[in-house]
Amino acid sequence: AIYGNISLAKMFPGDQEKVFNYLEKTEQSLSQAQSLTQQLLTFARGGSPVKKLVEIGPLLHEVAKFSLRGSNTDVEINIAADLWSASVDTGQFSQIINNLAINASQAMPDGGKLVIEAENVILTPAERPVETDNGRFIKITLTDQGEGISPEHINKIFDPYFTTKRVGNGLGLATVFSIIKNHNGLINVKSAADTGTTFTIHLPASANTAKTEIESLNEIDLKITGKILIMDDEDVIRETCGEMLMIMGHTVDYAINGQEALAKYEQALQEQQPFDLVIMDLTIPGGIGGKETIHRLLKIDPRAKAIVSSGYSHDDVVANFRNYGFQGVIAKPYVMESFAKTIQKILAQPVATTAVDKRQLTPTKHE
Repeated sequence: AIYGNISLAKMFPGDQEKVFNYLEKTEQSLSQAQSLTQQLLTFARGGSPVKKLVEIGPLLHEVAKFSLRGSNTDVEINIAADLWSASVDTGQFSQIINNLAINASQAMPDGGKLVIEAENVILTPAERPVETDNGRFIKITLTDQGEGISPEHINKIFDPYFTTKRVGNGLGLATVFSIIKNHNGLINVKSAADTGTTFTIHLPASANTAKTEIESLNEIDLKITGKILIMDDEDVIRETCGEMLMIMGHTVDYAINGQEALAKYEQALQEQQPFDLVIMDLTIPGGIGGKETIHRLLKIDPRAKAIVSSGYSHDDVVANFRNYGFQGVIAKPYVMESFAKTIQKILAQPVATTAVDKRQLTPTKHE
């Protein structure tokens, strides 16, 4: 689909409407490829979630509606007005709801209703996962009117590659289970033949609200520009990232590995034309990657701002980027809107030494 639509777009260079239509279809295919790849990675590697504080209600509503568009399944969504926020990986959370919603729809081939509800609950110590002392949880239930799950199968549905479908790989519910476990949550299922199925999810809630973070992001001046260094070993990624940044109005320079990035950063400091931000690829085959580069960079300049970039969420550096001295994370593939917001948010932050500076890094002449 991707190759086909790009080939078609190239055949109509003067027809803007056709080209846009083909490129839009290409984006849709890429989104599906990304979703499948992330699902496989999450299952295979138990990817560490890259969490951020979000309002679960709107996200739940958006994902459920999107997952069931075009199907003959009606969806009823009931969200408690005072529903707590939670720290989740939004991409992985979307996978949970998407997989469960599609399963429910497939269980009702002649149509039916899926009821999704979300409310606040307090779990006792005996009910909580062993990984958390927090009793505040968000309870999400998805109830369908489908054919149900037979008693002989219900204890196997979260097993990898187990499926009763003619078409499917048996990874959907295994992935859901893996994601929820990595969020310190719980999932249970109740079902009976011809009476439908109910999945119940418990996610740890946050004591904070996501609205504060959203409001502060809206206050950012989206016209801030700066001098940005891109470190990535792949030519096409450097070029694409650079084009996107230049369209935003930034000045851009490039490095293929950590050695070159550190040399260019140090030279810019000496010339009193420092970089405002460095975007670092986490893994550089045969060279210094982001983890080692940020450690060395903060010795050169403890006030340096850096973002870690990766297509994989399983690495601890991506999941806990602040612990390593980064001020943000950008997931590959880059999407213009979210990419721009992350860049602007970090450029707008006041210059200050990072948390890693507290480790008593050795001062240098540039400090």
